[in-house]
Amino acid sequence: MKAMIFAAGRGERMRPLTDSCPKPLLKVRGRPLIVWHILNLVRAGITDIVINHAHLGHMIEETLGDGSQFGARIAYSAEGTALETAGGVAKARHLLGEEPFVAIAADVFCPHFDFEQVKDALQDNDMWGNPHPHDKRDVAWLYLVKNPPHHPKGDFALHSFSVANDGDPRYTFSGIGVYRMEIFDSVAPGQSAQIAPILREYASRGQVGGEFYRGDWTDVGTPERLAQLNG
Repeated sequence: MKAMIFAAGRGERMRPLTDSCPKPLLKVRGRPLIVWHILNLVRAGITDIVINHAHLGHMIEETLGDGSQFGARIAYSAEGTALETAGGVAKARHLLGEEPFVAIAADVFCPHFDFEQVKDALQDNDMWGNPHPHDKRDVAWLYLVKNPPHHPKGDFALHSFSVANDGDPRYTFSGIGVYRMEIFDSVAPGQSAQIAPILREYASRGQVGGEFYRGDWTDVGTPERLAQLNG
């Protein structure tokens, strides 16, 4: 399995810190945010990693290099102007291939996430070995977390490992998900597009699975949250 780390955001809410440093390279406990993800991926045996970038992207490449210092193989997808999440995947599709992959937002901090669990998140067959009908199988698997104070209404409901657009209780999408490449077929390389509408469309069809993640997790979206983690 390959991984993609979304690292192309400008980080407007993190200014002035991100005026001179790309958000993924901001440090938590002495280590860049993106490096926490890379090390956790490698620990789980996921070593082929694609990273997209835009704002100050050269600094990301200079810092991480080819990934060999972490035991990884890193390929970069330079966007110039950020293409959002789905647009980023479409542009990097030739690097990711057509098999299911895990994608992670570079600006979340989840130091104990075990990426071993993502490898079999999407199943092609049922427990008896029978193939799931193509229009019934899960096309995405999302990891949801408790709603943080800045996002009290959450994003999705979760019913027996099925992600739904409506219902209670609601949880927040962690920024970590496993996806089948087919859900990005409608997004052309170079097109800007968000992943949220795609996920909501498939969730309405009952084709998005997920689970609740109980480990440490922080959306490092403001200088104050970064300071709290480093306090």
